[in-house]
Amino acid sequence: MRPKTDGILESSLYVGDVSRSIRFYQDTFGFSVISDFGERGCAMEAGTHQVLLLFKKGASRTITSPHDGDGELHLAFAIPSSELSNWESWLQQRGISVEEKRSWELGGCSLYFRDPDRHLLELATPGTWSVY
Repeated sequence: MRPKTDGILESSLYVGDVSRSIRFYQDTFGFSVISDFGERGCAMEAGTHQVLLLFKKGASRTITSPHDGDGELHLAFAIPSSELSNWESWLQQRGISVEEKRSWELGGCSLYFRDPDRHLLELATPGTWSVY
């Protein structure tokens, strides 16, 4: 019998300027730093039992730590349908451009925008996937 998981606990992004990224995720989402790794990065609380790791590009790869990455990555954050227009206004107030607003076949909607390192972020309402 296959062992069970309780879902995804951590997601990592690799950033050029950790302080800038911390400010972005604090100001945009209200995430808070729960562990500071010094120059290597930090861990941020990103929801109930959810951690967003921000690592400085190139600062974490060692013989004992394989953490490193590059390129524009993608993360999606779940939001209630009733908050979609509030998020659109919030992003606009902060000068964050929405690159795309997409409606899905199951009734969900997504907003796509970029963080300071050009990672593609998505805010997704229920009905985006069959499991959400």
